[in-house]
Amino acid sequence: MKLKALLAAGVAAAALSAGAAAAEQVKIGIAAEPYPPFASLDSSGNWVGWEVEVINAVCAAAELDCVITPVAWDGIIPSLTGQQIDAIMASMSITEERLKTIDFSDPYYNTPAVIVADKAMDIEPTPESLAGKIVGIQASTIHQAYAQEYFKDAELKVYQTQDEANQDLFAGRIDATQADSIAMADFVNSDTGSCCEIKGAVADDPAILGRGVGAGVRKGDDALREALNKGIAAILADGTHEQITAKYFTTSIY
Repeated sequence: MKLKALLAAGVAAAALSAGAAAAEQVKIGIAAEPYPPFASLDSSGNWVGWEVEVINAVCAAAELDCVITPVAWDGIIPSLTGQQIDAIMASMSITEERLKTIDFSDPYYNTPAVIVADKAMDIEPTPESLAGKIVGIQASTIHQAYAQEYFKDAELKVYQTQDEANQDLFAGRIDATQADSIAMADFVNSDTGSCCEIKGAVADDPAILGRGVGAGVRKGDDALREALNKGIAAILADGTHEQITAKYFTTSIY
């Protein structure tokens, strides 16, 4: 009887060990499309940027063996639920709509949504001011959902990437775009974006715009969510988050 118990215990231990080994590497999904200064490819083909550094810091603090896995933005949640990746860290806002499908870690940054337009245009970040204007937005984002709800009198032009919207704004093919304030600050400070300026933040709607950016995980994957929370808390507490942020931005984004 004791021998059977020992054998059973050995089998169980082996199974646990195999499960742990299979779960050693955590695939962190990021958008395959460049989103500077958060994530983009350098000349050597390596992913660099603020969010890439934060991912590495969070995983190190949580003692997770993470590998960055690029996925097309419009398929990133299906890739998570379909187990092609284990988590999403791609500037994804925590919204009630997304929480119906996936769970989120605590937020690791939070910035407002802004309207950007040519410096010469008299535009304000309001539905009244944008009525009749052509507004560019990135597909499958909180900005698309917000614009569809509030800018019904504007003509909305949807792009697969924010970079494409920025290029059309520079070329004069659209009048304005709505996007994250930090990403757009990087754009307007670039040579291409020197044509334009941030006209201000849109009125907040937490139900659409969310309550900050977190790491998305599969429903019920509490162990990974808690591990990521541990990592996020650690880099916020020890100053690592602030040190990384200072390399890219002049203001706090948390």
